[in-house]
Amino acid sequence: MKIFCVGRNYAKHAKELNNDVPSSPLIFMKPKTAILPNGLTFYYPEFSQNIHFEGEIVVRMNASIKSLEPKRVNKFITGVTVGIDFTARDIQDECKKNGHPWELAKSFDFSAALGDFVDMDLDELAESEIKVLKNKELVQHGFARDMMFDIPTVVSYISHRFTLHKGDLIYTGTPAGVGPVAKGDILELFLNDERLLVTDIK
Repeated sequence: MKIFCVGRNYAKHAKELNNDVPSSPLIFMKPKTAILPNGLTFYYPEFSQNIHFEGEIVVRMNASIKSLEPKRVNKFITGVTVGIDFTARDIQDECKKNGHPWELAKSFDFSAALGDFVDMDLDELAESEIKVLKNKELVQHGFARDMMFDIPTVVSYISHRFTLHKGDLIYTGTPAGVGPVAKGDILELFLNDERLLVTDIK
């Protein structure tokens, strides 16, 4: 199982971090050891002093495919959910400063919280919204329609470069509103009005 992630897929998020807006999907990967299942605790890693949450819509592949065209993507998605791309922002800033890859900041153990999956076709998903609550306060809110590269485009782009297998996950990018977490926080993520992910920070 592979985990693909899309960086800077919402223009307002790129702007809030003073990043350039990409002209094509910006892809990075996490190992399967990054998965943090719904309901489990995220333990603050000792190597960072500035962990941020990034709430995202996540889709899961239902077959092995290669070089898929966008119009055919819908039939190869089995379930959607929400997830958190936990990011060691202090380490990421240092990586970017030195022109280094992001894995140390993005791909550490349990850095990909993953919610419960629901059935939804891509037309419905395109009109969906994601919400992140921290300690019951709304801190992040966005709509799939605001992605610079929509989900069919992202899946097709990845599939032309990597073979996608059944069970592979794609984290489709985060809207504006990312921020730090602290020990004692509780994060809840919603797709539309359905809560699909809860995790506490220790």
